[in-house]
Amino acid sequence: MRCAAIQLEAVPADVDANLATVERLVEDAVTAGAQTIALPEFFTTGVGFWPELADAALPADGKATELLIALARHHEVMIGGSLLIRDPDGNVRNAYLVVTSQGVAGRHDKDLPTMWENAFYIGGHDDGVIDVGGITVGAAVCWELMRTQTVRRLRGRIDLAMTGSGWWSIPDWWPRAAFRRMERRNALTARLAASSFAGYVGAPVLHAAHAGTVRCRMPWLPLGYEGRFEGGTMIVAADGTVLAVAGEGEGVVVADVSTGRCAPSSDVPERFWLHTRGALPAAVWHYQRLHGRHYYRRHVAAS
Repeated sequence: MRCAAIQLEAVPADVDANLATVERLVEDAVTAGAQTIALPEFFTTGVGFWPELADAALPADGKATELLIALARHHEVMIGGSLLIRDPDGNVRNAYLVVTSQGVAGRHDKDLPTMWENAFYIGGHDDGVIDVGGITVGAAVCWELMRTQTVRRLRGRIDLAMTGSGWWSIPDWWPRAAFRRMERRNALTARLAASSFAGYVGAPVLHAAHAGTVRCRMPWLPLGYEGRFEGGTMIVAADGTVLAVAGEGEGVVVADVSTGRCAPSSDVPERFWLHTRGALPAAVWHYQRLHGRHYYRRHVAAS
């Protein structure tokens, strides 16, 4: 199967602008012969601690879903990506949709929001295994690629993993030598999380990422955040071979992929995390989860 993964430089919380870019890049992927196309996490909005995200969630059948279905039908392709969806119960979830020419084939809600993402959505509980007419897709989003529970729900059950991320860097704060050392480790983890996932689940991986800079507030701190997205868009074969990697900026990578299940080449560790996060990301994980849940109840959840 000829597959593509899209790298996006999203305009913060500007759904219409980002959908226009997605449409253009999907057309580029189709021109390159792609039959299956992966979009990043948060492809309608990007991600940062931006209050505007509270109003950027779309209904499950909204204009983003309509666009994906229209593109899938026109080009007879499969497309997957995640966006903020406000469900009929009034809650917002980070929902990965897999769409074909027949419509929405399935949906996976990211299990645990990461850090400041807690301010804008709640987690889900499904297994992310989606049957798409002869092929079984496993959906996973960003730090789900970091957790053993993701591997356990997909391992040996899927023919293709469709994944996406919006993984931000550690800021260049003082003392700079220490923060830059932590950032080098963070950047390596971001890349490893995507490239090693095939070995854990026993299937090829399409990983679509964001690129570019990020600027926003820091929850509960008198500091602004300034950094960049990293990890990179890539396509990985089931044996762990990296078939294609995106460079800087937005664009499309394409590769021919042998879909199907094989024996996983990596054992699942007996712990919660597949990869070590480091002290700073671990601390931020906890404090921003506490802040985010309070923020979500006050500003995002429908009363």
